Amino acid sequence: MAAQEPVRRPGGRNARVRTAVCEAVFDLLHEADWDDLSIAQVAERSGVHQATIYRRWGTLGALVDDVVTEQLTRSSPVPDTGTLRGDLEAYAVQVAEDVAGPLGRVFLRAALVGARPEGEPSKHVYLLERGTQLQKMLDRARDRGENPPTLLELLEVILAPLYFHAMFFERPTNAHHARTLVDRLLALSEKK
Repeated sequence: MAAQEPVRRPGGRNARVRTAVCEAVFDLLHEADWDDLSIAQVAERSGVHQATIYRRWGTLGALVDDVVTEQLTRSSPVPDTGTLRGDLEAYAVQVAEDVAGPLGRVFLRAALVGARPEGEPSKHVYLLERGTQLQKMLDRARDRGENPPTLLELLEVILAPLYFHAMFFERPTNAHHARTLVDRLLALSEKK
């Protein structure tokens, strides 16, 4: 008699743990002073044991990076409109909306929490993942024969000003400002 493989439940316990922990992190970043965020708080809020959280994520920075990566990937996928300008405008407008929206402060706080090493350098998983996605967008443009900027230029000319506005100004940026930043970036690319 052949041994039967265990029945795998779609989602199952791992998905429930991940969902509970992710929701707890976002709730705590919305409510609490983020300097005081801890795995103990996440465990208490989520109902998931601290040992499970440490085993799965290792550090608070890694947990926050993972939560932000998943949220950004789900809520703000990198566009593929068929043109470089269309992709950049759609991306810039989405970022402007994200940082002006209810999760904007959470993303900014999460980036700062993730930037604080806990005995080891932060890997900024969400930044690396987003950078990979954006590079693919630029590579698609190059493959179509367009002259895309570098990833660093995109980050410096579009992303940095949008986050700067969200962090330091009472009134966050808007879609018009985001499109103006795209115009600046494309003008720089044309000069190369």
